[in-house]
Amino acid sequence: MGIASTFRASRRVPLLQVAKAAVATIAAWLVAGWLIPGPLPVFAAIAALLVVQPSVNQSFGKAIERSIGVVLGVLVATGIALVLGSASWVVLVAIVVAMVIAWALKMTPGTSNQVAISAMLVLALGGTSPQYALDRVLETLIGAVIGIVVNALIVPPVALAPARRELGLLGGELAASLQRLATVLETPQTYSAVQEAMIEARLLRPMRDAADASITDAEESLTLNPRRSAHRGELAEDRALLERLGPIVTQVIGMTRAVVDHYDPSLADEPTVRAIAEQLRRAAHDVRLAVHLADVDPEPPTSVIPALTSPLVVSTPKSGNWILIGSLVEDLRRIHEELVGETGRDD
Repeated sequence: MGIASTFRASRRVPLLQVAKAAVATIAAWLVAGWLIPGPLPVFAAIAALLVVQPSVNQSFGKAIERSIGVVLGVLVATGIALVLGSASWVVLVAIVVAMVIAWALKMTPGTSNQVAISAMLVLALGGTSPQYALDRVLETLIGAVIGIVVNALIVPPVALAPARRELGLLGGELAASLQRLATVLETPQTYSAVQEAMIEARLLRPMRDAADASITDAEESLTLNPRRSAHRGELAEDRALLERLGPIVTQVIGMTRAVVDHYDPSLADEPTVRAIAEQLRRAAHDVRLAVHLADVDPEPPTSVIPALTSPLVVSTPKSGNWILIGSLVEDLRRIHEELVGETGRDD
C-alpha cells in the first residue's frame, strides 16, 4: 500500500480534464507543425499537455513556468553547444549548468527541472543553431497558448462542489457537537463519555481548515475563468457562511473543554444548566438552518424559523458550579451573536 500511494491518487482526475489535455496536445502538435516546419513539434505537445491544469489560473501559471524554463534551457543548450560542440558528454554538462543557473536564480523546482529538461532535449535532438533554438521557443509558446485556450473554452473548471461539500460536513458536525454538549449537560455522564465529547469537538478544527482550503481552491479556480461571474456570488456566500461558523467552532471547543475540566454529575440538577442545554439544541438547529439557507445542505431542517431566540433566565447556581455556568452563558451569547449576525453588540 505504501508503494502504491507514491504513484496512485486517492481519486481519479476528472475524465473531462483528460479529454481537454488530449485535445490541447493534438491541437498544439498540428498547429506548431504547420507554422514551424522541421523537426517533430515535441516542445509544443509537451507544453500543451502540462499547461492543462485543474483551473485556468493554474494553467496560466504553468504556461509562464514552462515558457521561462524552455527559453532559459534553450539558451543554455545553444550557448554550450556553440562553445563545446555536439559531443555526447556536452549533454551532461548542459544539464548540470542548467540546474546550477536555475538554482542561482532561485527558481521553483518545476521551473528548474524544466530548464534542465529543455537543455537536454535541444542537444539530444541535435539542434545547435540559433534558428533551431528560436523555433523551439516559439513552439513552446504556441503549445502553452493552446493549452490555456482549450482549458478556458471547454467547460472551464470551477471547484465549487468540493467547497460546498466540506462546508456542509462542517455545519453538520458543528450542529452534532452542540447537541452532544447539550446531552452531556442535561444528563449525568461517565468520565469516558465526557472525554469522548471533547475528542469529537476537537475534530471541528481540521474540518474548518478543510472547508477553508476548499473555498480558497474554489476562489482560485474562478480567477481568469470565463464562468466566474455566474459563480462569484455563490462562493462569496459560502465564504461568509464559513466566517460565521468559524467563531462558533472556537466557542464550542472552548465550552466543551470547560465542561470537561469542571464536570460534575450534579450539573444536571441545575435549572440554568438545563436551560443552557436547551439553548444549545436551538443553536444546533440554527446552524443547520444557516447551512440549508446557503444551499450547502439540501436537506431542510425540521423548522425554517431560527430557534435561538427565547431569553435565557439564569438562576443562582451552586457555589461549585457558578464559574462554569457563567462561562457557558458567555460562550452561548457569542454563538447567538454569530448566528443572528449581531457580532460586536454588547447585550
